[in-house]
Amino acid sequence: MAASIIQLLPDHVANQIAAGEVVQRPASVVKELLENAVDAKSTDIKLIVKEAGKTLVQVIDNGLGMNTTDARLCFERHATSKIRKAEDLFDLHTKGFRGEALASIAAIAHVELKTKQDQEELGTHIIIEGSKLVTQDVAVLPKGTSFAVKNLFFNIPARRNFLKSETVEFRHVMDEFQRVAMAHPSISFTLIHNGSELYNLPSSNYRQRIVNIFGGKTNEKLVPVSEETELITISGFVGKPEFAKKSRGEQFFFVNDRYIKSAYLHHAIMSAYEGLLKEGNQPSYFLYLQVPPHTIDINIHPTKTEIKFDDEHSLYAILRSAVKHSLGQFNVAPVLDFERDATLDTPYEYKNREADFPTIQVDSNFNPFATEKPSSKPLSSFGSYKKETVSASWESLYVGLKQDTQEIDAFSFESEEVTSKLFEEDVVETKTTSTYQIHKKYIVSAIKSGMLVIDQGRAHQRVLYEQFLTSITVQKASSQQLLFPLELYFSSDEMILLKELKSSLENTGFVFDAFHTDSVQISGLPIGMAESEVSIVLEELIGNLQNEIPESSFSQSDSIAKSMAKSMAVKTGTYLTEKEQENLVNSLFACKEPNVSPFQKPTFITLTVEDLDKKFAI
Repeated sequence: MAASIIQLLPDHVANQIAAGEVVQRPASVVKELLENAVDAKSTDIKLIVKEAGKTLVQVIDNGLGMNTTDARLCFERHATSKIRKAEDLFDLHTKGFRGEALASIAAIAHVELKTKQDQEELGTHIIIEGSKLVTQDVAVLPKGTSFAVKNLFFNIPARRNFLKSETVEFRHVMDEFQRVAMAHPSISFTLIHNGSELYNLPSSNYRQRIVNIFGGKTNEKLVPVSEETELITISGFVGKPEFAKKSRGEQFFFVNDRYIKSAYLHHAIMSAYEGLLKEGNQPSYFLYLQVPPHTIDINIHPTKTEIKFDDEHSLYAILRSAVKHSLGQFNVAPVLDFERDATLDTPYEYKNREADFPTIQVDSNFNPFATEKPSSKPLSSFGSYKKETVSASWESLYVGLKQDTQEIDAFSFESEEVTSKLFEEDVVETKTTSTYQIHKKYIVSAIKSGMLVIDQGRAHQRVLYEQFLTSITVQKASSQQLLFPLELYFSSDEMILLKELKSSLENTGFVFDAFHTDSVQISGLPIGMAESEVSIVLEELIGNLQNEIPESSFSQSDSIAKSMAKSMAVKTGTYLTEKEQENLVNSLFACKEPNVSPFQKPTFITLTVEDLDKKFAI
C-alpha cells in the first residue's frame, strides 16, 4: 500500500496561513486590536503607532482585562469569548467572533500583552514571538489591557516587501482608526504617531465626533437624516450637494456600529442625489443603520467589512427615500412645484411661534369729503391725499428753441471712390491659417507630407507636465501673487499629506502663508492657474496621491506633475484662438516626448497625402 501524502499542518503554519487573510497590512492589526478594546467595554482607548505600524502598533485600553488563563488562551486558534455556539453567529453584539485574529498576529510578529482585571491585585505579562511563548510573568499593572505588536511580518519577509511607503500605510491606519472612532463616539480615542499626537477625541455625540475628526468646517456641510421603520433605523448625516468632491473620501456606512462597504447601498445614496450633483462628484455621508442581528450575515470575509442583508431591496428603497426627504426638508434640494410660491413658505423656526398683532397708525384728522384743508396741521408722516396739478404744459419744454433750418444742398459729399492703394499688389501676401480647430477638441495642422491631427487636451497635458516636472526638480517656477490670501479647508488627514507635499508644491509656484489644523492659507499661485481652480486642483491632487505615493522624491514629483497637468490642461469643448492653437502646437513639439501624454496616450496622429489618396480611391 502506497504511503499517505495528506498530513495535518502544524499550528504555527496554519496560523501563518490564516494571518495571510486576517493581517494584510499594519492597518489590519490596528482594526483587530481597536475592536477588541471596544468589545472589552473600554471608555478610553489609546493607539500608539511607529513607522506606520511596521515597527510598533500598541493599543492601551481601560476595559475589563483578562485573568491569567484567558491571557494565555487568547492566542490559541478559534479561542474567543464572543460566541459559544453556531446560532450565536446570527445574534452578534460584538465586533469580533472568529477567534483567530490574535493567533494570526502572534504568528507573524513579536507580541507583548499586559492585562489586569479590576478585582485582581496583580496582572499578567506575556511575550510571544512567532507563535512561541517566550515569557509569562505576574506584574503590577493598571486595570485594562495593553497589546504591543512589534516588527510585523518579521518572519515573512516577502509580505513585508509588499508593503507600500510609510505615507500610504499610515493612511490605511488612519482610516481604520477613524472608522472605529466614528462608530463609538461615547468612547474617547487618542492616536499618537512617531511621538506626536494627531487625534485626541473626547467622549461626545455623533455630530461632534465627525466634526472632531474631519475639522470644524465639516459642521456646516452636514444635513441630518433620521428614519425609523420595522426593518431598519437610520440616523446620521449626509453632505450638502455644493460640498461634493471628486474623490470618494468621506463616505461611511455603519451597520449595528460596524463599518461596512456596500456598493448597493452607495447606489441608493447616489440616486437620492440625482440631479443635484455635478457629473463625477461624490457626496459625503455618515450613516448609522440599526437592523435586527438575525437579518444580516457578517461571516463572509475575515475583515468583516462585507455584509449580506435579508431584504436588500427594501433597505435600498428606505435609505433612498430617507436621504431624499432630508435633502428636501432642509431646503437643500429644489422643489419642482410650479404652482407654489416659495416666498409664502413658513420657515421651520416660525413653526411654534405665536402670531403678532400688526401695529397700525391712523391719521385722525383725515377727512376725504372736506372741501378745505383742515386747520390743524396733519402728521408729517402722512402726505396730502390730493395731488397738485402741474401747471406748465408739455409745450413749454420747446419754448425758446431756434427755428433755424439749413438746406441739405449746402453740404457736399465725397462721392468718388478712392482707388489708389497703400502697397503695391505684388508686396501684399494673403495670410493663410496654418491650424484649424475641429469640434473644439482637435487641432489640425498642415505639414509637407500631409497633416497632423492633435488632441488639444492630451497635448496641453504633456506641455504642462514637462513644465511642472522641471519646476519641481530643476528650478523653482515663478508665481503670481494674490491680492487677498486664499483660505482653503481640508480634513486632518488631507492636511498631513499637504504638509508633506509643501516643498514640491512651492516649486511649482504655490506660496503658502500658514498651515492650520484644518485649513491652509495661500498667497501665491502657479502662473496660468485661476483662483477658482485652486481648490479643485488641490483636491484632485490629494485624491490621486492618497492611493499611490511612491517612495522616492522624484517619483512623488512625477505624480504631482501628472496630477496638476491633468487638472489644469484645456478640456474638450474649449475654444482656442488661432494664436493659442499655434502656441500649443509649437510648445508640444518643443517637449522631450511630444508623441504621448503623461499617461502614455498618443497626443497626435499623422495623415499623409497617400492615406488621403487611398480614402478617395475606394
